[in-house]
Amino acid sequence: MTRSYTENHAGAGLKEKLPDIECWENQFPGYVIELDHPEFTSVCPKTGLPDFGRMRIRYLPGRWCLETKSLKLYLNAYRNLGIFTENVVNRVLRDVVRCAKPRWAVVEGRFAARGGIEAVITATFGPAPK
Repeated sequence: MTRSYTENHAGAGLKEKLPDIECWENQFPGYVIELDHPEFTSVCPKTGLPDFGRMRIRYLPGRWCLETKSLKLYLNAYRNLGIFTENVVNRVLRDVVRCAKPRWAVVEGRFAARGGIEAVITATFGPAPK
C-alpha cells in the first residue's frame, strides 16, 4: 500500500509562528468560560482546499483569562495555514493551556462536510469541573 500523505503533510502548521494570545488576571474563582468562533477556516496541507468550521473553547480559568481580541487574531491566522483539522484543535488547546494555564480546558472543532464527511474533533486538558 502506498500513502500519498507524507510526514511533511502530517506535521504541517504545527510550528508556524502565530500571533500571541494575551491574558488578563482573573478576579473570580470557579466559573467556566466558553468562547465560540463560528467562522473558523484553515487550509488542508495536502490539497490546498479550505476547511470551514466552528471552534469552541471552554475552560475553567485559574489565575488568567484569555483576552478575546488577541484570541480572535490568533484564530484568524489559521485562515491561510496548511494544517490538518485534527492538528488545529490540538494546537489551539496546547496554545491556550500554555498561555492561560487553566484548571481545565476543552477545544472542539466542528468542521463542515467535505466529501460527505463532517469532522468533530475534541481535545481536553485536565480533569473536568464537577
